[in-house]
Amino acid sequence: MAHQVRAVVARAKGAPVSLETIIVPDPGPGEALVKIEACGVCHTDLHYREGGINDDFPFLLGHEAAGIVESVGEGVTDVAPGDFVILNWRAVCGQCRACRRGRPQYCFNTHNAKQKMTLLDGTELSPALGIGAFAEKTLVAAGQCTKVDPAASAAAVGLLGCGVMAGIGAAINTGNVGRGDSVAVIGCGGVGDAAVVGSRLAGAAKIIAVDIDDRKLQTAKKLGATHTVNSRDSDAVEAIRELTGGFGADVVIEAVGRPETYQQAFYGRDLAGTVVLVGVPTPEMKLELPLLDVFGRGGALKSSWYGDCLPSRDFPMLVDLYLQGRLDLDAFVTETIALDEVEKAFERMHGGDVLRSVVVL
Repeated sequence: MAHQVRAVVARAKGAPVSLETIIVPDPGPGEALVKIEACGVCHTDLHYREGGINDDFPFLLGHEAAGIVESVGEGVTDVAPGDFVILNWRAVCGQCRACRRGRPQYCFNTHNAKQKMTLLDGTELSPALGIGAFAEKTLVAAGQCTKVDPAASAAAVGLLGCGVMAGIGAAINTGNVGRGDSVAVIGCGGVGDAAVVGSRLAGAAKIIAVDIDDRKLQTAKKLGATHTVNSRDSDAVEAIRELTGGFGADVVIEAVGRPETYQQAFYGRDLAGTVVLVGVPTPEMKLELPLLDVFGRGGALKSSWYGDCLPSRDFPMLVDLYLQGRLDLDAFVTETIALDEVEKAFERMHGGDVLRSVVVL
């Protein structure tokens, strides 16, 4: 049996998205059909629409989502119909070299659904990050479903599916921020603000938020930043050093993805400190650093993939913290919108007026 549902589709590079009827098949072996309750509008979706990921149009957009499992295919045991789940794009295989070495958070062969969702004319859709959740229902690999406490708000905890997890994980998992550490976060959009929250959860003593927009800096302060720096008005590296006794921060998290901000992160850290790159650069960007400085400053230069998270471990824990009032995920939900308002949400994203617009179905 196939399901006809409404969904947001990007048909061509740079063209506005459209609300269309698509066909979603029943789950096959290892797959799950999920009724979507909420899905965040992430900058990655805009990258897909602009052709910045690849050219496999048409795309079924949306990937930062939570919903209810409606049915599962043969062999699925980890989730069952009725389970409230957050979708993820790291469905670990258990067999690749990373998994065999006990590092499934780096799985190099993550699973997606094998069957294709299609337009009414049979044209196959490419689901964003293997999910495609700007839809009333979507088909995913069962491993892309992480069961969590159903008492949680779908609009809030669905954001763990991408941006919020990327930021929190950059601080806790990749940066290994510890009690009493000093942290600087460069770039205070949704991911950067989540890194501020993650640093606070980890017990950082000083959290310095750096951005060029005072509105974003004020939001970062509300979420736990102890100090703010507008790098339009002052040199970011000098400001970070001044706030850390002249030394630099123990951990600097770069959440922009540009060579100039990466250099700020590199020189804004203390000797033997850690730089974490979680901002996503574009293919043409190049970085030039004196190799002697790389050696002489010591420490670690790391890239954070999806916050180096393991969804089965991290999502339930973070949802529990949310329900205990210790992790304010609601603060990331700027507005809730309908499926046909995604294109307008992309426009607001450009203006820097939102942390997250969230589609609620």
